[in-house]
Amino acid sequence: MVSDRSDETDATRREYLRYGAGVAAAGLFAGCSGQSESDATSTDAGTESETATATQTATETAASEPYTVEIEPVGEVTFESVPETWVANNGSWADMGIALGQEAPKGVWLPGRYHTRYYDEIPDVSVDKSGIAKLWGDGGVGKEQFYAIDADVHVFDPNFLLNRGKWAESDVDELRTQIGPIFGNSIFSRSYPWHADYRYYTLYEAFEKLADVFQERERFAAFEEIHADFQSALAPVVPGRSERPEVAVVWGGGDEPETFYPYVVDEGTSFKHLNDLKVKDALATSDVKDFYSSRGAIDYETLLEVDPEVLLVRGQEAKTGEEFQNTVVQYMEGHDVASELTAVANGDVYRAGPLYQGPITNLVVTERLARTLYDVDEALFDRQRVADVVNGEF
Repeated sequence: MVSDRSDETDATRREYLRYGAGVAAAGLFAGCSGQSESDATSTDAGTESETATATQTATETAASEPYTVEIEPVGEVTFESVPETWVANNGSWADMGIALGQEAPKGVWLPGRYHTRYYDEIPDVSVDKSGIAKLWGDGGVGKEQFYAIDADVHVFDPNFLLNRGKWAESDVDELRTQIGPIFGNSIFSRSYPWHADYRYYTLYEAFEKLADVFQERERFAAFEEIHADFQSALAPVVPGRSERPEVAVVWGGGDEPETFYPYVVDEGTSFKHLNDLKVKDALATSDVKDFYSSRGAIDYETLLEVDPEVLLVRGQEAKTGEEFQNTVVQYMEGHDVASELTAVANGDVYRAGPLYQGPITNLVVTERLARTLYDVDEALFDRQRVADVVNGEF
């Protein structure tokens, strides 16, 4: 990915956004053709130069014209130019940006939950998290952090901060008017009561919206094709309903978890891999209350009452599969109550996948769980093709 820009470049960009200098925007696209000066011969250099000039002029004109993208709940958002620096609330939107060929966001709520290790599966794609600021602290997110970053766009749902943080409408208005636009929707779960009054988006619906923000429709279209091919490859390996396992999804951190937050599978993007694999939800037919509605925890005794065939544990994505087995699973196997669970006794306790999924993350974790649950051996998507799209070769 592109390296971080200097403070001087950031300042130049900010001036451009405020005053509309078109030449700076042209520089965003100038290197995309992939042709170097040495490729041209002296015979056709003039023609190529004229073509390049015409293309650059068209690009400058398009890039200098304001455009509008609409998303609920923020409505229509006007961009004077294509954003460069940005912040995202979580790894769902951050991963979308990477898929669209952007630099990593300058900040996310919790960098520890943006699991960039998944990019190790994709050649020539990586993210250095050292430059990503942690925005969520004691009690929520502070406005001063946004002033320090001075981003071109803030990709998050303002209702999340109004309902989960300590923000007021005046704080949202200040951020929007004094620093930069807000654009986003809380897509990862469909269980928040404050989200009931406006539209949710699927992963690829939200991805398309962000593609419009970054003016990356071609990259998005290429990822749609990858996703369609992935779904076609996935369909034959998903067994009939009677053969699919009943799973329980819980959040349990640390190496020796004793309590868990239960997650009932919904249509949010954090469950896309589970819905695509068509697993049966053991918690949905039990008396256990979903974490989003109850904010409550359960213990091994309650899990034993449900006794799922497969136990999927969230909060463990920083571990490799082997590390997870050698810590969490080993602890459960030696636990007086946990060892009685069918999933533990049969060796069917696995990492559940991340809370926040973007298009790249979803491909990786869905294939991983397909291998685990359905004994899939073959690759279900073309990693090199993903890398090519991210790096502009499509």
